[in-house]
Amino acid sequence: MYLYRAIDSVGDTVEFFFSKSRDLTAAKHFFKRALERHGRPERVIVDGSQTNREAICSCDTTNRLKARAGGRTKRIRIRSSKYLNNRIEQDHRRIKRRVRSMLGFKAEATASIILAGVEMIHMMRKRQARYAYNPSPSIAEQFTILAA
Repeated sequence: MYLYRAIDSVGDTVEFFFSKSRDLTAAKHFFKRALERHGRPERVIVDGSQTNREAICSCDTTNRLKARAGGRTKRIRIRSSKYLNNRIEQDHRRIKRRVRSMLGFKAEATASIILAGVEMIHMMRKRQARYAYNPSPSIAEQFTILAA
């Protein structure tokens, strides 16, 4: 099982997706969803996985063809580096720490639900969910707002 995650240059979580396998269809699904929700980035930094590179190229081509009516759009620059990927690995460390103590998951559905919850709490800790009436609510206040 594999957890796809994307963060922006500031370190905020952009998108996450849990998949049973790390293959081209899962990578395409993740990048397609990220592009639809958050728009086109100028560049993407990935690990050495060739499937991620192919998925980005495929989704980028499809996205550029749809946006062609508005004018020319540049390709997404893809950078692959062992050291540039450190930011996502450090962000991913907190999730790994939670999963290791649970000794993994037995069912895919359970893993998906729990990881979505862990990601949500992680986003709250990074203060990504801000509210107009209270610019800095506590974790408990944010959770109460979401549960309501």
